[in-house]
Amino acid sequence: MTLFSDTDVTRNDFLGGRVRLWQPRSGYRAGVDPVLLAATVPATRGHTVLELGCGAGAAILCLLARVPGLQAVGVELQASYADLARRNAAENAAPLEVVEADLSALPADLKQQQFDHVIANPPYYRAGAHSSAEDKGRSIALGEQTPLALWFDCAAKRLAPRGYLHMIQKADRLPDMLAACVGRLGSVEVLPLAARTGRAAELVILRARKGGKGAFRLHAPLILHAGERHEKDGESYEPQVSAVLRDGAAMTGFFGQ
Repeated sequence: MTLFSDTDVTRNDFLGGRVRLWQPRSGYRAGVDPVLLAATVPATRGHTVLELGCGAGAAILCLLARVPGLQAVGVELQASYADLARRNAAENAAPLEVVEADLSALPADLKQQQFDHVIANPPYYRAGAHSSAEDKGRSIALGEQTPLALWFDCAAKRLAPRGYLHMIQKADRLPDMLAACVGRLGSVEVLPLAARTGRAAELVILRARKGGKGAFRLHAPLILHAGERHEKDGESYEPQVSAVLRDGAAMTGFFGQ
């Protein structure tokens, strides 16, 4: 088992410094996607949360920073990233248990647990649909090895009745996501994420509920940046998005929140 050394990682601030995350210099590095995902989860004190494919812990640690009193478990396939997630949990004093496992072979004790929320940021690209990264960890994080349907199957089995799944994915994977919900999850809602006004959505956040019977809802896109084009150096996030990324705010006005 090869773990990251201190020279292999950098320490980066999330949520304006409320979360400090060790990440590999050349492997998979978290951007805004897991932060936005965490902001949509309507968790409250006492709830239980499972993240599938937690990586170094960006999404789950952002959620734990926003909502105190949660009980959280992260599952990560790659030993080096699972080790980083444990280190990050300890340094952020976050109540996160990290389990190194494949989604298709979860430990027996975890299979006995159910959670109020499951979150996931699966690899964005179908197997063979993109050029593999030179870094093995980044290649695994970005390129699908476990079929997307299995992520939904695992999430549905681990959710408590009426529990929520939140998943962020590329917009072109939406048909696969909707198909995977059939027979597993209901009350499906989709929030498209568009970089700017007039741009097509590149990402979507899907919410689905175990036992949900509600009609499908497609929300208006969340616009990330102000203006129709990038005109100057520096950040241009819309105020609500900036509040999420910098202040740890919840994503309000969507998904009935």
